[in-house]
Amino acid sequence: MLFVLMLAVGGINSMINGITDVTPLTALIAGTVTSGLSLAAYTSLVWYLEGRRPQELSLAQARQGLRRGSALGLGLFTVFIALVAMTGGYHVHGWGSIDGALTTLGLMSCVAVTEELAFRGALFRVLEEKTGTWGALAVSGLVFGALHLVSPDGTSWGASAIAIEAGLMFGAAYAATRSLWLPIGLHLGWNMTEQGIYGIAVFGSGSGFDGLLDASVSGSQALTGGDLGSEASILASLVYLVTTVLFLLAAKRRNRIYTRAGRRVRARQD
Repeated sequence: MLFVLMLAVGGINSMINGITDVTPLTALIAGTVTSGLSLAAYTSLVWYLEGRRPQELSLAQARQGLRRGSALGLGLFTVFIALVAMTGGYHVHGWGSIDGALTTLGLMSCVAVTEELAFRGALFRVLEEKTGTWGALAVSGLVFGALHLVSPDGTSWGASAIAIEAGLMFGAAYAATRSLWLPIGLHLGWNMTEQGIYGIAVFGSGSGFDGLLDASVSGSQALTGGDLGSEASILASLVYLVTTVLFLLAAKRRNRIYTRAGRRVRARQD
């Protein structure tokens, strides 16, 4: 129920952002406001449906989680684009658009907050209580990828890549920290760096906004992702999967990989 309701909130937010992205200022304001609406909706729904305050959104962890996640997202995508550039597949033609980058920041802020609340805060967390951590990772990742099939440029390969890469990495980030702030920051940092800085369209965004750099990719689609977006690149897969493994190792070290029974006990304690 919580997952479905958060998807509905996301749909409403998308419509609002689609109407207000006519200028960078309105896009930034709308992105900030709709992000806040998503956070308020999640908090209220968890209180109503589960009778608790969402510790996964503890304000004490917000600044650090967002800062670390955003920095990690920026660093990871920079590693990816550097690998592509080494193959001769990334080309910078000049400066892009500050206005486009600001518009992207507004849109991607809402996307990161809303999707992480729905898929990690609702779907992953509820599934984990029934299937354990591994089952929650697998199913939430698949559903996350499947949702991207309805995107303007959605393809089966692109959706599969999103499921295997981003779905697992964001889920692993939540498992390692038990906080939604780091995966929100990571999601935002990756998307904003991809489109807002390096000028590569985010898969499924259907956005034509420029980044700070006017750039393009060429060459092997397997290396660059081509028209399918960077997420369809084997180099991006490598970056995602290495990071996922590191998060899962951290989760195991912190005793945060739960069996079905273990997660139920933990949920009651929370």
